[in-house]
Amino acid sequence: MNKFAAEFIGTFALVFAGTGAVVVNQVSDGAITHVGIALTFGLVVLAMIYAIGEVSGAHLNPAVTLAFFMARRFPGKSVLPYMLSQTAGAFAASGAMRSIFGNVADLGTTLPAGLPIQSFALEIVLTAFLVFVILCVATGSKEQGLMAGIAIGATLALDAMFGGPISGGSMNPARSLAPAVVSGNLTSLWVYLTAPLVGAAVAVGCWRVTSARRQVENTPSPAAADASDEMTVRRRLAA
Repeated sequence: MNKFAAEFIGTFALVFAGTGAVVVNQVSDGAITHVGIALTFGLVVLAMIYAIGEVSGAHLNPAVTLAFFMARRFPGKSVLPYMLSQTAGAFAASGAMRSIFGNVADLGTTLPAGLPIQSFALEIVLTAFLVFVILCVATGSKEQGLMAGIAIGATLALDAMFGGPISGGSMNPARSLAPAVVSGNLTSLWVYLTAPLVGAAVAVGCWRVTSARRQVENTPSPAAADASDEMTVRRRLAA
C-alpha cells in the first residue's frame, strides 16, 4: 500500500503544481509565463523522483506504468492499482485547485490549439521522447537517483516548453483527465487519453532496439573471451 500511496501523493503534487501554474498564470495576468509553466512541470517531477522514487518508482503517469509493463520491467498485477492511484491523485489535485481558485482557466485542462489530429500526433511524439528517456535512465521499474531525476525532469520541461502551445504538452492521461472532468471541459479529451499510451508503446519499441544494440556491443567476442580466460589462467599460475 505504501507504493500506491506514494503514487497518489506524487501525482497529486504533479497535477497541483503543474496545472496550478496554469491557473496562477491566468489569475496573475501572465506572471508565470509559458516557460515558467513548463519549468514547473519539470521541477515538480524532479522533486517527486527524489521524494518517492525509492518507494514506488515515481511513475506518476499511467503511460509510464504501461511502458514499464510492456518492457517486462513491472508486474502486471500492479498496473491497475498504480493507474488508479495516479488517477485518484490527479482528481484530488484538480478538486483542491477548484476549491481554491474556482474554475479558472478550466483548471489547466489541455486543449488543442489547432486540429485535434495535429495535437494527437504531437502528443505521441512528445510522450515517446519522455518515456524513452525514462526507460533508458530508470533502474528496473524505478525512476530514482540524481541523474535520472535531472534527465526526466529536463525532458518533461523540454517537451512542455515546445509542445505546450500546440497540444498542451500533457503526455499523461491522468494529468489531462482530472482537470477536464472537474472543470467540465471535455473538448478533445480522447486525444490526451489515447496519444500518450500510443507514444509509450512507440518508446518501448525504440528502447528495445537500442537496448539490444547496447547488449551486443557490450558482449565480448568469443576470441576476446578466450583471451581473457587465458590471461586469467596465466595470472593464477604466476601467483
